[in-house]
Amino acid sequence: MTMKRERIRYTAEQKQAVVARMMPPQNEAVAKINEETGITEATLYKWRKEARAKGSATPGNGQTSDKWSSHDKFLVVMETFSMNEAELAEYCRRKGLYREQIESWKEVCLQANGQAFDQAKQLNGQLKEEKQRAKALEKDLQKKEKALAEAAALLLLRKKAQAIWGDEEDE
Repeated sequence: MTMKRERIRYTAEQKQAVVARMMPPQNEAVAKINEETGITEATLYKWRKEARAKGSATPGNGQTSDKWSSHDKFLVVMETFSMNEAELAEYCRRKGLYREQIESWKEVCLQANGQAFDQAKQLNGQLKEEKQRAKALEKDLQKKEKALAEAAALLLLRKKAQAIWGDEEDE
């Protein structure tokens, strides 16, 4: 006997209210919302993922803001970047954040590209040094191969000369 699952439809308002519970300042865990509402965890995770894709910072895992992922912190920085002081203060109250947190996240975001540039510059320098070292080693190897070939040729000539005129060392 196969059981047919009914697909439950939720209104946009219901969905929005539940997603809001996953957002700061509540940061309610998905399991808790599932227990209270009966909405499956898979559906809740899907809604949270959709909200993130739209640019909302929705950790939804009960974590405090200092344990948020870089992605969520970046989204908050993006949301607040063009806000004035009053708007930022209201946003912080609504989300349960501190202005200083957002400022420090913003600073980290702004420095991220600079660090990448410095690392790239450093790696390019190291790569240049390694190329020079490889070139020097290759040059040295060619010299040694040439010397080895000369020594092999001299040894071969010596053996041929001994074969033609006999062994001079015996005399």
